[in-house]
Amino acid sequence: MILEVAILNVRPGQASEFEAGFAKAQRIIASMPGYLSHELRRCLEVENRYLLLVRWVSVEAHEVGFRQSPEYQEWKRLLHHFYDPFPEVHHYEAIE
Repeated sequence: MILEVAILNVRPGQASEFEAGFAKAQRIIASMPGYLSHELRRCLEVENRYLLLVRWVSVEAHEVGFRQSPEYQEWKRLLHHFYDPFPEVHHYEAIE
């Protein structure tokens, strides 16, 4: 299992719209092959900051299966205009 981690900084004044967009977009990611689960957390200390955690079976399921899919274009349309700056995304694996 791979954990995708993204810190999402949403433009001021757009948090409610972002959350509504994410409510729609999460159906897209949840339908993708190799997807296991996700959670979105709102930061308590920094206004307009969120943490997105997505569990995938592999990096390829995220980077190729999801990001190169037609569904990813809808994900981008729903969410990418909210970010400033655009988030860095990293993948983590468990230490056994």
